[in-house]
Amino acid sequence: MSPDRPVGDLFRRFRDRLDAGVPGGPAGRGEVAAGSPGAPPGGSGAAASTRAPGRTRRRGGGRRGGEELTVPEAEFTSYYGRPILKAPVWKWDIAAYLFTGGLAAGSSLLAAGGQVTGRPALRRAGRVTSLVAVTASAVFLVKDLGRPARFHHMLRVAKPTSPMSVGTWILSAFGPAAGIAAVAEGAAWLPERGPLGLARRLLPPVGHAAGLAAAATAPALATYTGVLLADTAVPSWHEAYPELPTVFAGSALASGAGVGLIAAPTAQAGPARRMAVAGAALELFGSHRVETRLGLLSEPYRTGRPGRLLRAGRALTAAGVAGALLGRRSRAVSALSGTALLAASVATRFGIFYGGVASAKDPKYTVVPQRERLDRRRAAEG
Repeated sequence: MSPDRPVGDLFRRFRDRLDAGVPGGPAGRGEVAAGSPGAPPGGSGAAASTRAPGRTRRRGGGRRGGEELTVPEAEFTSYYGRPILKAPVWKWDIAAYLFTGGLAAGSSLLAAGGQVTGRPALRRAGRVTSLVAVTASAVFLVKDLGRPARFHHMLRVAKPTSPMSVGTWILSAFGPAAGIAAVAEGAAWLPERGPLGLARRLLPPVGHAAGLAAAATAPALATYTGVLLADTAVPSWHEAYPELPTVFAGSALASGAGVGLIAAPTAQAGPARRMAVAGAALELFGSHRVETRLGLLSEPYRTGRPGRLLRAGRALTAAGVAGALLGRRSRAVSALSGTALLAASVATRFGIFYGGVASAKDPKYTVVPQRERLDRRRAAEG
């Protein structure tokens, strides 16, 4: 390139030739230049004659003489034939794992409340349910991992930045404590003399300490699954990172309260009723935020199967709390209220789970928020 003909001058000369329709421009390639004889009105040659309705964009940054092209509205379907975001491979057993983990945590808190306030029926129901639920959680988790050895291998390291690693350690700490507390409830069935008599005397205090240890770990067990979901790339889970732990904490409290309302006499169900109110408040607040705060990413939680499940969860939660407060003297009403709270927890967990899966399968929930963030960043910089 000679120094007396810089690139800028060549580009301007080429642009002028395009605007004038001289050979080498659009007219020189068999098209009719705008304004020349035979050109259709209102357009520039073949581009105007084939223009279809839709959004238009001006080539050349909006400069005078640029060529106006038709750009149809984009349809987000795939990326070169592949999904934009790989949907979670998790099945229903992970949704069940979310529920049983919350139930175990809520039941251990219920048992601790019964232990501290001297309500043996409430304590017993909470401890036994907690052991059953945490065992089911371990089964669902191992089923998802494929081999039991993989759970053991996850304990070889501890990564505070990994919710899965932290959750594995939380579950490993909670499980034995919940198991010892539940086994201690069988001390009354042991003989009073001999080696088993010694176990009969030692189990109650050991069970009390283990029950309090399980209750201390329960809040982490109830909420870490919400952090785990929010740490993924699934749009409607990731964007709801402030709300998911709140929803799961409320759901855990409500399910534990349901166990107490079903199993304990009405005279001992006071802590369960208070847990039901607190859990319902957290769950309903968090669910409302998830369905309204996220903009487009709230849509999967309001439509389809997730929407039906979450609406059913809200209705069952409200009915369960109302029954718990109004049916204080009726064992039947209390039991029905507890059943409604347990069903509400199941519906909420499955609704959150399927809402995230739906957002991963539809590309618009990935592309549209990304473009909106990019536009906001450009506006802030400009």
